[in-house]
This record gives sequence, structure tokens and C-alpha cells, in this order.
Amino acid sequence: MAKIWIAHEIGVERLRAEADGTGLVVEVMPSLEELPSDPGDVAFWVPPFLARPEVTALAVRMPRLRVVQLLSAGADAWAGRLPADVTLCDARGVHDSSTAEWVVGAVLAHVRDLPLFARAQERGEWAYRRTDELAGKRVLIVGAGSIGRAVEARLAPFEVAVTKVARRARPGVHGVEELPELLPHADVVVLLVPLTGQTRGLVSRDFLARLGDGTLLVNAARGPVVDTDAVTAEARTGRIGFATDVTDPEPLPSDHPLWRMPNVLITPHVAGSVPGLLGRAYTLAAAQLRRFLAGEPLENVVADGY
Repeated sequence: MAKIWIAHEIGVERLRAEADGTGLVVEVMPSLEELPSDPGDVAFWVPPFLARPEVTALAVRMPRLRVVQLLSAGADAWAGRLPADVTLCDARGVHDSSTAEWVVGAVLAHVRDLPLFARAQERGEWAYRRTDELAGKRVLIVGAGSIGRAVEARLAPFEVAVTKVARRARPGVHGVEELPELLPHADVVVLLVPLTGQTRGLVSRDFLARLGDGTLLVNAARGPVVDTDAVTAEARTGRIGFATDVTDPEPLPSDHPLWRMPNVLITPHVAGSVPGLLGRAYTLAAAQLRRFLAGEPLENVVADGY
């Protein structure tokens, strides 16, 4: 009997509704330590959100597996690690609103000095000072996909000028090869690219050297997109600000100097971890299962790491 494995009880009803009458059984597999049955009959798999890389190894025990539907927008832990006859799909669209909110929140926190005031509050100190403002800033979004579009939409009321960059140039979007010329003119640089062989270490010493004094770098992509040693050295000078939801390594060791820099804001990979995540994710998974059972093309198929 073929099976559908999912990671959360909240998705059972939705996927059972699609599988009804097909003979497929829906089971919950929340972790490697909690396999519900023999994985050999699994055909459609929705693994845990932000699953550890070792979870991908379970696929070799699934000879009937045909689809892996991720709950994350990034597929770097899975791309290239599945058999050729398995279709890998990401959760593009599921995290647009939450990640865009985090980006805008991080930018506002930096320009209005909210971390500084929070530290002053802990000391009971009325630390009056004039802050910067977001209005009039030039924002460079590196990664012009669905999350990039969501960030742009949420920045629109703040009277900023947005420039977008993607792998390939298209109307209204610059190609990644233009980055060296664009970086010196940005006040805020937002990273939203997937982690691939081309984007690993994208933010290098040379990249950072091209940023103007006072630029804020925001990483809502993946930790290894940024050279940690390079950004640590640059942030230590106080010349740029750095806000990041992801690190390399992750978690960032407690003794790492980035934790203690006043111009650095670090959150523990929480941009997508919101109450609406699982509802949106399993709505997508159910729609994908419906397409799979009908023999229709799946959406969000990952190719070349994207």
C-alpha cells in the first residue's frame, strides 16, 4: 500500500481529503526518530520544516518515492541529494509575507536605532537621540523572486527607491553581473537568493568593500551566502550595519564576536516561523498531491538549486 508521509498532524485532514479513494494512506513522520512505519512504500513525502540535512538520507529507503514537497522556500539541503526519478518541490509563496515582514522590521529597527533603545530600557536609561529614517533610502533587493516582490510591496509606503537584481536581467530587473556597479549606490542591501553553488559566498570581502559607509546589509537568504569572516571584519569597523536571520555556522556560537557588535542584529532563523506557516504550507502540499494524483505538472519544481 502506497503512503503519504507528512510532518505535522495539522496537514492530515487536508491530504486525506485529496487521497480519499486512491488507496494512499496518510501518516505523520515528525522526525527521523519517529518513523510511523516502513518507509519503503512512501510515494509522496512532506518532510519536517527546516529538517536537518541527515533527513535527506531517508530517501534511499524509499524506492517508491516520487515527490518530495518541502515546507521551506529554500531547497539547498535537498537539491542534488535525491534519486533522479524523484521530483523535488519547494514552498515558494508560503513564506512571502512572513519573511517580508521580518526584512522590513529589521530595516526599521536598524534605521530607527531600536536595538540601542531596547538596551537603554534594560538599564532604565532615557537615551534620547536623533535617529536615521527610512524615507528616501535606496534599497537594493538581491533576489527578485516572490519574496523579493513581497518585500518591495511592503516597502512601497516608506518612500524608498527600490532596485532589483536576479540571476538574469529582465525588464525592471538587473542581472547579477551588474552588482559591482549597483552596490555603491545602495543604502540598504537585502539578500533573498537561494543557496546554490553560484550564490555561496556571494557576499565576499570585495562585495562588502563596494558598499558605501553606513550601508545596511540584510540577510534573509541562507547563512553561507555571506562570508562570515568577511562580514565580521567589516562590521567590526562600524562602517556598515548587518541584520541577519541566518548564520554560517548555524546556530552561531555564543562566543562569536558578531553577537556583541552594536551595529549587528541577529535573530535565530525565525523569519518564516509564524502561526500561519503550516496552514499555508499544507494548502500547497494538498494542491500538489492533487496534481500528482491527476498526472498534472507540479508547481515549484526545483531545478539547478532554484
